[in-house]
Amino acid sequence: MTTEDLIILYEDNHVIVVLKPQMVACCPDESGDNNLFDVVKEYIRVTYAKPGNVYLGLVHRLDRPTGGVMVFAKTSKAAARLSEQMKNGGFEKKYYAVLCGTPFKKKAVLENYLRKNSVNNTVYVCTQTEEGAKFASLEYEIKAEKGALALADITLHTGRTHQIRVQTAAINCPVYGDMRYGGDKAVKGKLALWAYSLKFSHPTTGETLKFIIEPPKDENPWKNFEF
Repeated sequence: MTTEDLIILYEDNHVIVVLKPQMVACCPDESGDNNLFDVVKEYIRVTYAKPGNVYLGLVHRLDRPTGGVMVFAKTSKAAARLSEQMKNGGFEKKYYAVLCGTPFKKKAVLENYLRKNSVNNTVYVCTQTEEGAKFASLEYEIKAEKGALALADITLHTGRTHQIRVQTAAINCPVYGDMRYGGDKAVKGKLALWAYSLKFSHPTTGETLKFIIEPPKDENPWKNFEF
């Protein structure tokens, strides 16, 4: 990915909202792979002819296989305010996921305790008393069904690692393309998880900002559904 590939949904002096492509890391990691954070920094450096090290604040993350809306802060003050807003539940994050199978309840809240195994970067459902357990909550609604697949509209209440993937797998309806958590129902393909909507308050004006971008309609399994 280069700056020429960057899709900007909104930008001002304080924030920049962009589309994160699937299979592109959102920020630098031990792999050293090309990542969105560095691309956005380079875009700012070149566009505004900024000397030295450009500031960019990472406010939230999306897993590498997940595409969708991301916001970065362009100043440290904006980063601090957005991070506080995120911590206090001020962000509304909505996802589309194509599930393998349809949940028994077409609309429900899923609540679990999750623990991350840092050795293999895998998350699993655990008991509340287990060391490292973190509460995870999301709400889903099934919008459509196509054969053995179901389109879920998901609102995150917490932001745990691999949360949607683990919680949907726990009700035996894993995300399409999830070979890590899909088990016997795993279907090979690009992970069908997309952060389609992000709403938050502007860090300086307080204005409510909302951005929506739909999944790639010409790709499997998204092309089976209407948005």
